[in-house]
Amino acid sequence: MSRRACARHGEGHPCTCALGNLYRFVEPVALFLLKKKPRSYGYELAKDLREYALTDAEIEVAALYKTLRWLEENGCATSEWDVEGGGPARRVYALTARGEKHLQEWITVLDHMCKSMKTLTKEARAAMAREAGIP
Repeated sequence: MSRRACARHGEGHPCTCALGNLYRFVEPVALFLLKKKPRSYGYELAKDLREYALTDAEIEVAALYKTLRWLEENGCATSEWDVEGGGPARRVYALTARGEKHLQEWITVLDHMCKSMKTLTKEARAAMAREAGIP
């Protein structure tokens, strides 16, 4: 990865921010957080999203809410308004059985990607070392 100026990480930091669309890996993280924290508010999920992000890219809260809406439209999550207590009503999200199945699918995909990335980086390092004359 080229080392270039990154607004988030600074000059010369090899980060994934420049990879753009990888931030769309919000879906598996959102599914995982709904599994980990049943009946969560969007704000709670947004706080934890950064901890489990799959890239260095800043994940916009709007991307999370868009993902939650998509998950709900496709039967992977449900939501309802919580009007209890003081303050404004808040939407509470929960994972459905279909969402759990979709999370398992993501786990399989991510596990495969992880293995593929490990193989690629190992072989790329070896090729670069051979080219540099390092045994």
